Amino acid sequence: MESMKAVVYQKRSKPDRLCYCDVEKPRPKAEQVLVKIYASSINAADYRSFKMGIIPKNGIFGADVVGEVVEVGSDVQGFKLGDAVICELADSGFGAFAQYVAVNEKLLIHKPTDLSYESCAAFPLAAITALQAIRKSGDIIHGHDVLIVGSGGGVGTFAIQLAKYFGASVTAVCSTQNVAQASALGANRVLDYTREDFSNHQQRYDRILAINGNHPLTTYKRLLKRSGACVMVGGSLTQIMKFLILGRFISLGSRKLLNVSAKSNTDDLQFLAELMNEGHIKPVIEKMYPLSLTAEAMQYAGLGHARGKVVIAITGD
Repeated sequence: MESMKAVVYQKRSKPDRLCYCDVEKPRPKAEQVLVKIYASSINAADYRSFKMGIIPKNGIFGADVVGEVVEVGSDVQGFKLGDAVICELADSGFGAFAQYVAVNEKLLIHKPTDLSYESCAAFPLAAITALQAIRKSGDIIHGHDVLIVGSGGGVGTFAIQLAKYFGASVTAVCSTQNVAQASALGANRVLDYTREDFSNHQQRYDRILAINGNHPLTTYKRLLKRSGACVMVGGSLTQIMKFLILGRFISLGSRKLLNVSAKSNTDDLQFLAELMNEGHIKPVIEKMYPLSLTAEAMQYAGLGHARGKVVIAITGD
């Protein structure tokens, strides 16, 4: 039996319950390839599932994968040994915090040659979430006013750039430490929530992306223009529950409150990789950790103050 290093959830492993240890190396099925993982990154889906006790079947978190194909199943047609690939596993059991993962070829895209492994590891789930949130509200057109609440993290940093790419005028809400970053990413206006309350402003918006924060749903609705839409992307568990219970009733009328749960989609992944390759969007990477320190990285990301993305470097670990 060949083994590999992985970070595995073990209930008895104190204090973090995430154990860096040897596990059996996966073998690809006929429709799968074996990917040697070079880098991954941490998403809210990882640390929130961890905190809620929703554990992947194999105990290995991690949705974002970038690496190299090192073994090919007998039915695989689109990939060969040595191909550099990207995939996103949030809907496929996770498993990226490891040296290897077996992946159905339908989940893979080829990595653009000019992009680094670290930058490619930082975008899949976060950028897909931002893109699908924007599309959920209906197309953003040139000149739309868009408010992004929670613009400093992984999803928020991509949301700013994507909204600008689609032609919007963007107002970003973030903490003091992220004001310069939001402006550098293209936000037309940046509001520091530690110094001013955006909910008291007179401006109204065509679209609101509520990525973080525990603001009342009625506040978001009040800030919308007629026929505007607010998409809830994250926030506290309490806020999510309030939306599920009250959102339908508050949404009655021309102003809509919507919710998005990102779904794996290789077309979206390819589109975003091309935008990155063309320089339209880029990831913000605050910290990098080796695989062996994934528990520490998860703890840091789980505090909710990371600027952009936290990347896990796996090559040579």
